[in-house]
Amino acid sequence: MEIRQLEAFAAVMSAGSVTAAGRLLGRSQPAVTRSIQELEAEIGYPLFQRFGPRVAPTREASQLYQDVERTLASLRQVKARAEQIARQAPPPVTLAATSALAVGLVPRALALLDRSHPLESVHLRSAAPEQVVDAVLNGTVDIGVSSLPLEHRGVLVHWIGESACVAAVHADDPLAQAPRIALSDFANRRLVTMQNPYRLRPRLDSAFAQAGVRTAGVIETNSSLNALGAVRAGLGLAVLEPVTALGLPVEGVVIRPLDMRIAFLFGAITPEFRPPSAATLAAVQALAQAAAEVLPDFILHDASQHSAILQALYDAPDDILNPTEEHTT
Repeated sequence: MEIRQLEAFAAVMSAGSVTAAGRLLGRSQPAVTRSIQELEAEIGYPLFQRFGPRVAPTREASQLYQDVERTLASLRQVKARAEQIARQAPPPVTLAATSALAVGLVPRALALLDRSHPLESVHLRSAAPEQVVDAVLNGTVDIGVSSLPLEHRGVLVHWIGESACVAAVHADDPLAQAPRIALSDFANRRLVTMQNPYRLRPRLDSAFAQAGVRTAGVIETNSSLNALGAVRAGLGLAVLEPVTALGLPVEGVVIRPLDMRIAFLFGAITPEFRPPSAATLAAVQALAQAAAEVLPDFILHDASQHSAILQALYDAPDDILNPTEEHTT
């Protein structure tokens, strides 16, 4: 299995045709076809179904693609690092973060870091929480930033951040004039909410159920930016994590606190098997500092409290992380 074969496979997957893949790679169409055929012969199954000039990936190709793309990305990083070493440049800062944290928190943290540790190279990718943890576990990135839980063996949690979820309403909505929004205000309104069934979403559903609120339909999304876009388009009201809402304001959308605290919890992690460098530790600290700047009610918890926080969050219905009265610190 050769790199040129993997590059040809990835290019065809991306472009949708062998001809377009050849243009992307600067190779002839026959050369790309030959590389694909050689790869298929080596692995023992077809990767594409042919429909004239276009192709469709097989189920096996779709399963293989993510690993191939990750391998090629690693090779590109090795090449770039080799060039940096030749210039005696510092290693890049590599991060993986959930989309909310990648948009609303990480850029501000990198700006803070750049003041004390000038950045030459940064690799940042957004991913689902499970993929963020996986990237840290396999050493693909130096730092992961994700929502809780983060109890995976092999990751080192540096700190845990807490902030209250917020409501997002269209600027022309009468609710935009209220200082805070009650869950009862969502009654008979369309709700825009998060999809992930293992993190924030169950607690949002539980809060509405406890309040006895029935909404008039739901729009589900895996991105807070998508939720804000839906609110701006007048499609409904949203309850979402505060990092995107406050870290990346959207014109035409007003953010208001809720009348009850629904905690959003997130943290910074690094590989447990690899001691973090000084630059990595500085980036972890910059992330906490940026969170404190973005989130007016930000609470920084010690990483040792992880298990206790989760137990209180999921086992106790009236725990201190979800009181009915306004939270104060």
